[in-house]
Amino acid sequence: MGGLEVEAFLSQLAIEARVSASTQNQALSALLFLYRDVLDIELPWMESVLRAKRPRRLPTVLSREEVRQLLSLLNGRNWLMASLLYGTGMRLMECLRLRVKDVDFSRNEILVRNGKGAKDRRTMLPRALEEPLQREIERSRVLHSMDLTEGFGETPLPFALSRKYPNAGKEFGWQFVFPSDNRSVDPRTGKTHRHHVDDGVLSRAIKRARFQAGIVKSLSAHTLRHTFATHLLEAGYDIRTIQELLGHKDVSTTQIYTHVLNRGGLGVRSPLDLGR
Repeated sequence: MGGLEVEAFLSQLAIEARVSASTQNQALSALLFLYRDVLDIELPWMESVLRAKRPRRLPTVLSREEVRQLLSLLNGRNWLMASLLYGTGMRLMECLRLRVKDVDFSRNEILVRNGKGAKDRRTMLPRALEEPLQREIERSRVLHSMDLTEGFGETPLPFALSRKYPNAGKEFGWQFVFPSDNRSVDPRTGKTHRHHVDDGVLSRAIKRARFQAGIVKSLSAHTLRHTFATHLLEAGYDIRTIQELLGHKDVSTTQIYTHVLNRGGLGVRSPLDLGR
C-alpha cells in the first residue's frame, strides 16, 4: 500500500470513526515512522487527507466559594500543594518539582524552573502560604539530614548537572520542597534517591474533596491553574501580566480566559440584566 491507501485510511478515521485530531495525528505519525524508518519507503505528501477538527474547549473554572470548599476538605501537604496551584498558577508538575533553592521568602516569589517549553519564569509567593511552606521545607530538611546520616541524600538533578557538579545533588538547596515519604531506585542510574511526591497523590485527594464538597464540575489539579488566571482577570489585572505569570508564549493562549468570563473587553451584559 502506498500514499493513496494511507490517505484513505486517515480520512476514514476522521469521517467514519470520528476520532479526535490527536488520535488521527498519532496514526499519521505511526504510519510515517513505519514507512520511513522500518520499510524505508518515502510516502508522498498527503494533501488530500481530510483532517479531524481539533475542538476548542473552554477550561473549567471554579468560583471563589467552590475553591474555598475544596481547599477546606484537604489537609496537610495536599492542602498546601493545592493552595500553591491556585495561589501561583503553577502546573502540577511544576509544583511537585519545586526545589528548596527556588523559593525566595525575602522577595515573596517562586522561581519556576524548566516549565513548559523549557522556560523559567517567576511567580508570586502568597503571603498566606509563607508559614506552612516554611514548615514543609523544614520537614524536607529533616528527611534530608536523615538520608545523609544513612548514606543517601543525593537528589536527582536535571539535565547533565550531576556530571558538571558531582556534589550538588547532596546540597539541601537542590532537595525537593515536597519529597516522597520513601526512597526509591532510579532505573536510569541505579542510584537510590528521595524523589518528589507522586502526582497521583494530589489528584486523588482533589477528586475525593470534589465529591465531598458536592461540586458537580469535572475538575483536576490543572483546574486550579485555570481558576487562578480567571480570578486575576476578574480582579482587574491586565492580561499581559497574567500571561507572564502563567508562562504562556503567546497572549492568545491567555485570552481564552476572557471567554470564560464571557465579557471580553466589552463587559457585555445580558439584555435580561439591563436596567437592573
